[in-house]
Amino acid sequence: MSKRKRKSSKKRVEPSKLLSYVALGLSFVSVALASLAVGYYIGYGDAKEEFLSKQKHQQTQRLAVLKKLENTSSPIGKKSVNSRLKDILKKDAKTSISAAHEIDSSALAKPPKPPQRKTKMVGTKPKLVIIIDDMSVKSQVEAVKALRLPLTMSFLPPSKARPNSAKLAAKESFYMVHLPMEAMRFTKEEPFTLRVDDSQAKITARIKSVKKLFPRVRYINNHTGSKFTSNERAVNKLIYALNKEHINFVDSRTIGDTKVPKVMKNFGLKYISRDVFLDHHMDKAYVKKQIKQAIKIAKKYGTAIAIGHPHKNTIMALYESKALLKQVDLVLINKLY
Repeated sequence: MSKRKRKSSKKRVEPSKLLSYVALGLSFVSVALASLAVGYYIGYGDAKEEFLSKQKHQQTQRLAVLKKLENTSSPIGKKSVNSRLKDILKKDAKTSISAAHEIDSSALAKPPKPPQRKTKMVGTKPKLVIIIDDMSVKSQVEAVKALRLPLTMSFLPPSKARPNSAKLAAKESFYMVHLPMEAMRFTKEEPFTLRVDDSQAKITARIKSVKKLFPRVRYINNHTGSKFTSNERAVNKLIYALNKEHINFVDSRTIGDTKVPKVMKNFGLKYISRDVFLDHHMDKAYVKKQIKQAIKIAKKYGTAIAIGHPHKNTIMALYESKALLKQVDLVLINKLY
């Protein structure tokens, strides 16, 4: 009896169906990969957009901070300078007098000429000192400091009209004192003005009181003083008192016939004096012209000292002359002598 062939328990899959299954599987894989790819790129796009948005926001914040600093900390434009000068301009209109008050005689067409000196050739940049006299109130200090220039501020001693001048000076790392002295004809005299007929004891006591008010003072220059500085005996008493307190005297040269050079020589001390008044006339064009003159003298002799006042046109002329002032090394007076 012939054996019957056993039927296989497993069904044979036809090749065509197998290919269909493979194709179907591959399509699922393709769809899955495509979904992953789309998700990745969409996620990347979103992340990129978020990153760029944050970066733009940070840049906007940085620009805002810089703009704020420009408007509040430094006089980048005239508007910021003017805002700092607002208080002082009000005071100018009510209380200020022309800077020409330093030179007593209105008959003088020009300020007294500086003393003759030898040309001093220097290998480095010429040095220029700019002293700002009559410093006495906060608005003036703010206006000068807004310029961000190394200007030497010379403070008037405290008085009823300006009680805080010594306190303002105390906040500065360096300052001078602008000491009132008797003038020939000046009528608006400061309290406690040194006079020609003051005794040695009185002048010495006054200098001691100034040193107490301004403990770190190393330089004093005269406020007006055309009569005082032209009197040899008076100057002699002053220099004696200053020398005891180790204070240097800077002659503002408010009169051509000053006796300060002679007295300083007798004491064996160096004579220090102003070369240029910046604002004998207060229009801005004149002040700019005087700044150029001060630079010219500094270049010729190696050093120069100019004196100005915290008035609107002086401040603005200095601001507008910043590029010009780069021709010299602008320094505080303690860096010159």
